[in-house]
Amino acid sequence: MPLSERQLAAFADEYASRIPFDTGPRHLAGPGDARHVTHGLAAAGWSAVSDPLSAEIVLRSPNLRHRLQFDPQSATSAWWRLRAEPTDTEAGWYAEFGELVPAEVLAGFTDALIVPPPQQSDPWQPVTSAGWHRDSEVTARSPDSMCHVELHPLSEFRDRPSWHVETREPGHGEFHGPRIWHAYFDEHTPAHLVGSFLTALAERSPLQRGMYERTGHYSAVQEPSPLRPQQVVDAHTTRIKSLRAQARSARRQQTKPATTPATAATVHQAARR
Repeated sequence: MPLSERQLAAFADEYASRIPFDTGPRHLAGPGDARHVTHGLAAAGWSAVSDPLSAEIVLRSPNLRHRLQFDPQSATSAWWRLRAEPTDTEAGWYAEFGELVPAEVLAGFTDALIVPPPQQSDPWQPVTSAGWHRDSEVTARSPDSMCHVELHPLSEFRDRPSWHVETREPGHGEFHGPRIWHAYFDEHTPAHLVGSFLTALAERSPLQRGMYERTGHYSAVQEPSPLRPQQVVDAHTTRIKSLRAQARSARRQQTKPATTPATAATVHQAARR
């Protein structure tokens, strides 16, 4: 079923009574509202194929290639899983995300799946521009050193490197503390999707969380937001409408019949008239 006006209205009603707090850094903001992800995909034509009475949500793309699973009862640390089936020209790929990954950051990834951003040649560029520390060519860490990005090298089991992102408790010296959340992108995940995730993660602007809403860590900084609740709703609605329009435009382009080129005889006849 496509995203309905009733579902958007329910989102708006729920946020109308919330007092938004600017919360940062983003990697510590907490999970937020999963509808930032699911509303965007539904607006782009993804359909729910899971049991509506189950806690698990499974969405499938219109072309049936992509499948997103959200399982808050997962026995593993991965609550979100996204798979892409292989095609004749592209390899399949897999990405997963932990419970406390901010939904808005994950939405940066899924939005780019719907509407690819302008070509980004270097996935490291977002974190470098945001002032993250580059300890080597294949690692980066946030200014507070709690979020780490690593590009795992090739091995006998992989023909390409894979991406690993982890947010951890502060450790001691070279020893990291317990893991708060993780994200993993296998070796075939398109680079522009990884870059979009890192762009949303490293963005300096705070995320909005309601009063008493769960954060990823007690050291997250929260301040009363200058945004009114309606502004938070309006931003969500505007994004959803934009995704819906862009997805429809992309589908029209894909189904547009190709123009049959004129044959040499036709061109010659037209030239004689």
